[in-house]
Amino acid sequence: MKRASSIKIGKVIQEIRKSNGDTQEKLAEKIEVSVRYISDIEQDRANPSYEILIRICNLYGIGMNQIFNEYLKVKENKTLEYKLAGYEKLNKKDKETIENLIMYFNKR
Repeated sequence: MKRASSIKIGKVIQEIRKSNGDTQEKLAEKIEVSVRYISDIEQDRANPSYEILIRICNLYGIGMNQIFNEYLKVKENKTLEYKLAGYEKLNKKDKETIENLIMYFNKR
């Protein structure tokens, strides 16, 4: 297991934010922190507090395990969940397109 000082979660938080269609500004506003703080977290220049991590998890409907997946010994196949988190926000036509693509690739 990696040491706590070498745990870097900024890229994961950035991917989660982007997959939900939020800018750093929107995320900062939603969880009531500065844009600079979000930038520092995503660049691994700052470690978010538990309170901030909980706000992010509650905002995006994810668990802490999805943020720390790389560092946990027990693995769950949840890495795809946050990448698809924006699916529910899509319009009906776009959802149908994605479903058709999945069916196409599963048949190949």
